[in-house]
Amino acid sequence: MRILGIDPGLQTTGFGLVDVDGQKLAYVASGTIRTTHLPLGDLPGRIKVLYDGIREVVERYGPQAATVEIVFVNVNPQSTLLLGQARGACLTALVSRDLPVAEYTALQMKKAVVGTGRAAKSQVQEMVMRLLKLPGLPGPDAADALGMAITHAHAGASLARLAESTELSRRTHAMFRNGRSM
Repeated sequence: MRILGIDPGLQTTGFGLVDVDGQKLAYVASGTIRTTHLPLGDLPGRIKVLYDGIREVVERYGPQAATVEIVFVNVNPQSTLLLGQARGACLTALVSRDLPVAEYTALQMKKAVVGTGRAAKSQVQEMVMRLLKLPGLPGPDAADALGMAITHAHAGASLARLAESTELSRRTHAMFRNGRSM
């Protein structure tokens, strides 16, 4: 199975792909999608670059599953909203290609890859390099994206088995039914 991991960001979005065969992981590709060539105020243009970039990665490498980092509230609410829009562009690009998408927090990824949720970016880079037997350190955004893919490679099978044996469902207390609020 080929897994695409994404570390969303409005200026730099990291992506990383790994192939999984049982417990074996193999590096496929990684990189970043940058929007820094556009003016800071051009939010629609940046969103389009991210959407198109993720679709191009999916078309080129053909992953069977994807995972995207869950974004938490930062100190600055405006930054959180902008990051959420970048994440939404990435999610939309993935689901428009009919890919199943898993979501993990940065803490979950760091714990799965490094062993501690408080790991520094440099520690994530080092462990990703070791786990995938890379010749050098990947960039920080690409390393986080590869870490997301590795996390899903480890956790995805367990979650799938759990879903088969139990009824997992989303919380529905705040969802809409037939266009109306419950």
